[in-house]
Parts: sequence; C-alpha cells; structure tokens
Amino acid sequence: MSQPKSFVIGNRKIGRDVQPFIIAEMSGNHNQSLERALEIVEAAAKAGAHALKIQTYTADTMTIDHAEGEFSIDDPNSLWKGKSLYKLYQEAYTPWEWHKPIFDRCKELGMIGFSTPFDESAVDFLESLDVPIYKIASFENIDLPLIRRVARTGKPIIISTGMASIAELDEAVRAAREEGCEHLVLLKCTSTYPASPENTNILTIPHMRELFNVEVGLSDHTMGVGVAVASVALGATVIEKHFTLRRADGGVDSAFSLEPQEFESLVVESERAWQSLGKVRYGPTEKEKNSLVFRRSLYVVEDIKKGETLTKQNLRAIRPGYGLPPKYIDQLLGKKVKRDVKKGTPASWELFDE
Repeated sequence: MSQPKSFVIGNRKIGRDVQPFIIAEMSGNHNQSLERALEIVEAAAKAGAHALKIQTYTADTMTIDHAEGEFSIDDPNSLWKGKSLYKLYQEAYTPWEWHKPIFDRCKELGMIGFSTPFDESAVDFLESLDVPIYKIASFENIDLPLIRRVARTGKPIIISTGMASIAELDEAVRAAREEGCEHLVLLKCTSTYPASPENTNILTIPHMRELFNVEVGLSDHTMGVGVAVASVALGATVIEKHFTLRRADGGVDSAFSLEPQEFESLVVESERAWQSLGKVRYGPTEKEKNSLVFRRSLYVVEDIKKGETLTKQNLRAIRPGYGLPPKYIDQLLGKKVKRDVKKGTPASWELFDE
C-alpha cells in the first residue's frame, strides 16, 4: 500500500519526514477570562507549540437546559460529577467573540490557531474566520453529517478516534473522503479524563496508518509526557495535549493539562524521539568511526625476546583497538615471535612465524 503523503498547514509540514506537529489544546482552561486565554496563547507559543486549538460550541448547540436523569453527570469517578451537561458546557465554552483575538494572537506569535466545531453553525462561523484546519472530537466522530460538512470546506481534518470501532472509523474516513478531504489525520485517543497509560494502547497507531492510509498521531489525556514521546517511535506525526498556565488555578480540564515547562519538555523530547528514529542499519555510523579505537584488541603487554612464546601473561585483550581482534587470541597463544617485541605493541600477523 502507498504511504500517506505529507502536507502543509500554514507554515508547518505534517509527515514522518519532519518533527511531530504539537498542538496545545486550550479547551476551557481560560476559566471564562479572555485575558487568561491570551496568556495561554502566549505561554503555548513560548513553550514551542506549533498550534493552539480551542473548541467552538455553546451550551445550547451541545445539549438542552435540563438537569434530570441522563442530562446530569453521576459517574463517581468523573471530574465533573454532579454537574448537568448544560452547566458544564456553559462553564467550559469559549465565547465566539473571543475566537478572532485568540487566532490573531496565535498568528502574531507564529502559531496556527484552529478549533473543533461541534455543529454546522460552528463550521460556518469558523469558515468566516478562515481557519486552516479542523478537528473532529472523539465524541463527534460518529457525527457523519458534521464530518461531511467539514470536509466540504476543502481544509485538512484531524479526527480523534476515542471509543470508535474500526467500522465507525471506516465510516468517518469514507465520509470525509467522499466529500473531497485530501488530507486526513487520525489521532489515537482514550476518552477518559485523565487517561491511564495502561488504557492508552498506542500500538494502535501504526495499525491505523496501515489500515486507513492516513497520517496518525495521539490525542493524549495521560499525565506527563512519556506516552506522547513513546508514540513518536510508533509513527505519530501529530500530538495534542491539553494546556494550562497552572493546574492549581482550576478549571474544567486543568487536572489533566500540562503546564508551560512540561509542555516545553514535550516539544523538545518528541523532537528528540523523532530524530532518533533514523533507519535500520548496523555497523559504525560516520560519527562512531572515531570510537573504534577504543574497542579492545590484542596487545603484547611484556617485553618479549625473539623466539619466545606468546602466553596469557604477555598477550592480553586491552584497549585501545589497534591490534588484532580478541577473537584471535586462541590462535596466537603458543606462537613464537620472530623478532624482539616491546611491551605495548599491538598484535599483528607480521610478528609471528607461519
């Protein structure tokens, strides 16, 4: 099967031949303050993020104002236990009038600003701002009408795959492609908040690449950067992590968000992981060739007179590596030297009688 083609968003290339594309997800970590939102943009840029993502919805486009039954979160393990869906989305949403100043600040700082739309009205609004790429959230990856609407913009699409079966992902990919999407990225995602490494299954990443012939990556809700960095070795070309100024400030997503210093570590270490991949090869690299002299080799370690025999006392495998390889020691022991040999002479075939 042919490999997915790399592509460019703004000034950033996405593909296996460049460092991973790192996205800082602001989500609701602005805590309903535009000033804080812009501080987050600036901190993300300073930490080295290539893009900053927000989410485009209102409580009314997500659900109805109803707090009974299934409209209230009763999972005892949820960060949002006891809240109605409507109240949660009211608290977490990013006011639409903030989008332009957020995107403008991203552009000023050399980052790509984009968003996740949750319904068609959000797509129409984001098109008015000419965003360069779209993200489909895990909970929306079964919303085929939304995927089709986004694909019709002609922009690249990133789809998080949380909870989706292979059949559901196949439907999502087909829907995007049928409407003309040429550049598609699937992000392995575990839709728990936070997620545990044990429940992340990043071995799925190369499988998704092969199965759907798309760029792949990770939307990571685990703590720290270890899982994200490991994903690079499995072919992740895009990494998305939630980002906040300080977890102690609170907020709907703060508990599983990276702080600036941690995010900077993610950028640096994911690039190092990518640089380390290289290709399958054996033997010394060009840089290693100068180190060959520090291998062990066979040396005469005592003065020997002509005609004397090599023994374990006067012939040893030591550093440096200018003598014969240690594998020849059994062949040399017992041989007689054909001339006087000084201590510190590297063993060579020329020292011995045939």
